[in-house]
Amino acid sequence: MNRCLLLVLVAATLLWSAGASAYEPKWGTLTLEYENDLFAGEDRYYTSGVRATWLSPDDRIPSWVHTGADMFPFFEPHGDLKLSYSLGQSMYTPEDIEDPDPPRGDRPYAGWLHFTVGLGRETARQVDRLQLGVGVVGPASQAEKVQAEIHRFTGSPQPEAWDTQLRDEPTIMLSYERQWRAWIGTGMDGWGMDITPHMGGAVGNVFTKLNAGMTLRLGRDLPLDWGPPRIQPAMPGSGVFRPRSDFGWYLFAGLDGRAVARDIFLDGNTFKDSRSADKRPFIGEVQVGGAMNIGRRFRIAYTHVFPTREFRGQEGTQDFGAIAGSMVF
Repeated sequence: MNRCLLLVLVAATLLWSAGASAYEPKWGTLTLEYENDLFAGEDRYYTSGVRATWLSPDDRIPSWVHTGADMFPFFEPHGDLKLSYSLGQSMYTPEDIEDPDPPRGDRPYAGWLHFTVGLGRETARQVDRLQLGVGVVGPASQAEKVQAEIHRFTGSPQPEAWDTQLRDEPTIMLSYERQWRAWIGTGMDGWGMDITPHMGGAVGNVFTKLNAGMTLRLGRDLPLDWGPPRIQPAMPGSGVFRPRSDFGWYLFAGLDGRAVARDIFLDGNTFKDSRSADKRPFIGEVQVGGAMNIGRRFRIAYTHVFPTREFRGQEGTQDFGAIAGSMVF
């Protein structure tokens, strides 16, 4: 655990130095995300997620993409249009990873390797995002090997029952979300705050859900963004940020409620027999954290997430942390 935290701090220090140079949004924005329950001192349930996202600059969108965006009924007719490409991996485990035969009804072992293409349109007061993701759940996700190597490197207990994980299954998911600035307040000496409600949904064999909530930001020289990004399923955020100064920061708090019809990581495989848990159809989460831009090219954020119980029989709740760094190239 200590080695993982050291690596995160070293990476943050290197990015801090890089972010102090001039702001030249020429090629795009790279965002790296790392979510793990080690930030809460636990090792269970949603245990890890990593994702890399490349976000295009505004002026590098093919004309046919502009035409398609103009035809999409939920997009505003004007605004900045961006394409995004993401590659990520998430992993889930039962309550006790040292149990060689976890109880039936506990959260199953599962890994998810996924690639997503997204299209977003942003105005001063609103952002809409449409995303299509494909991937695989099961041994092909390589989650078992990744967790085993990480635990070997950190000296953590080895998981004992990956042989009970969900079976291989291709995944596809289409999602849409909207955020808007419902209220903006400004004060003296660069202080400001805003409230951004959100709503959205997804359909697919990974997640089928509807969600809604809001986020409050409070800080100084607030970067113009929509909150830090998170790996699905989560509250919306983005890699887009526009600094007001060489150093701006904010604290934030958000809440989200979800109606879940399908969660493969609890319901189990779609067309094959597998382990499963009795999911709760209505869940929620609260998140708090902080973000800052360093120079005009880099933003770093930390989010701590407090979800409600997701399945019946769950042993307590589980919180986890998420760190994200975005760099403009």
